Amino acid sequence: MATPYQICLVTVGDEKTASFLAKGLVESSLAACVNIIKETTSFYRWQGKLEKSSECLLIIKTRKILTHDVEQFIKTKHTYTVPEILFVSVDDGSAEYLDWLGANTIFTVNTPKDKSGKPIL
Repeated sequence: MATPYQICLVTVGDEKTASFLAKGLVESSLAACVNIIKETTSFYRWQGKLEKSSECLLIIKTRKILTHDVEQFIKTKHTYTVPEILFVSVDDGSAEYLDWLGANTIFTVNTPKDKSGKPIL
């Protein structure tokens, strides 16, 4: 069963950046939840050289309709030239969790907000 939700995977170079992105995504209701996995090791090729670095992995739970907005939010605040931003569809999950995810994300960036900036759902 397809759902309207997805997971976005993003790596960053340090915990401070990870926390900054996570907090901003949840506060803006672009994500219902962001997990931060510290100290992952990444191997990749950059500018023709094999690189190894310690990074943090963000696991971002959001709506598919917010793909563009989540990507733009990350790109404008990320420290990497080419940040890893991968979206993976959520095919199924517990009904209670998916309901909670939906209740804690905006439908679009045009969703009306109260005076504090919190979406009015």
